[in-house]
Amino acid sequence: MPRGSTANCSSLGIALAQSTVAKYIIKRPRRPGQSWATFLRNHADGIAAADLFVVPTVAFTLLYVLVILGHGRRRLIHCAVTAHPTAEWIAPQMVEAFPWNEAPTYLVRDRDGVYGAVVKRHLRGLGIRDRPITPRSPWQNAYVERLIGSIRRECIDHMIILGEAHLRRIMSLYTSYYNHARTHLALGKDAPLGRSMQSFGQIIAEPMVAGLHHRYARV
Repeated sequence: MPRGSTANCSSLGIALAQSTVAKYIIKRPRRPGQSWATFLRNHADGIAAADLFVVPTVAFTLLYVLVILGHGRRRLIHCAVTAHPTAEWIAPQMVEAFPWNEAPTYLVRDRDGVYGAVVKRHLRGLGIRDRPITPRSPWQNAYVERLIGSIRRECIDHMIILGEAHLRRIMSLYTSYYNHARTHLALGKDAPLGRSMQSFGQIIAEPMVAGLHHRYARV
């Protein structure tokens, strides 16, 4: 039955139930293999994700921040800042982010042209399988997209960035806060690097990220 048949029948005074029409619609077979969501869930401990985002400075110049996130513990593995992102700049960042004994099995990224041949060559050399997402499908890299949103809401949007060195220092402070103090529901309200339970002592608030956030502990 061609598309639009229900409307054509209605105009002729014939009422058809949706269930009747559904019986004659061709059902396309599902693609074999696991879905993207299943892949991410099953291999979380072996997946890292990378992405770039833009930060304007007080002088209206644009800086680029590369973030690399580990899926398993939501750890912010690496963060780097540049005014000119190129494949030649990203490639050594991958080497710095992944020592030989800590390299993930897969790296999820978008299809930005900045991940050129030299980046792919470095990933192969580290034994990492390159997994670019489908074009115009940022939801496939949702963990790192959510991280970037958190960085903006919890840090960058509250500061005036003076330059590259200033942004690099701010991102270093936020990385420490994110990994050591920021809790995640997916981790049972634990931080990515883990925090031991403290039952005794006076509670203190330790300022972090220039006072934007605090880490609460007992002493």
